[in-house]
Amino acid sequence: MKQICVYLTFNGNCREAMHFYRDCLGGELSFQTIGESFLFEDDMPVTMKNIVLHATLKKDNFTIMATDIVGEEGLVKGNAVSLMLHCASEREARDRYVKLSRGGRQVQPLQLNFWGALFGYLTDRFGNHWVLNYQSFKSL
Repeated sequence: MKQICVYLTFNGNCREAMHFYRDCLGGELSFQTIGESFLFEDDMPVTMKNIVLHATLKKDNFTIMATDIVGEEGLVKGNAVSLMLHCASEREARDRYVKLSRGGRQVQPLQLNFWGALFGYLTDRFGNHWVLNYQSFKSL
């Protein structure tokens, strides 16, 4: 296996969410709308043509992909999956935590834990769960 990437599903706010994640994390962002896809007919309603079929945010060694296409069951947000950020520094962990939690909910603020890592988690304004971790090898 080369890599596992996260693929997020939104319900009409994929573009807004992916711009938010780019602003928080950096990286290159691209979108493909339904209207830009050769898979769909030209006579579809204009409102359908602007729906995000696929978005990709890439930076260094992470990729976040997303869509606004929701299955028949509708969008169901749960707490079974979190996005884990292993940060390269304490400063990066604190910066990312503040940015990602804007408009969301800080569940556990960043704090030094018993295993020697700066650790915290939050739910962002789109309902996605994030876990942030910075392990300083000096603290081991």
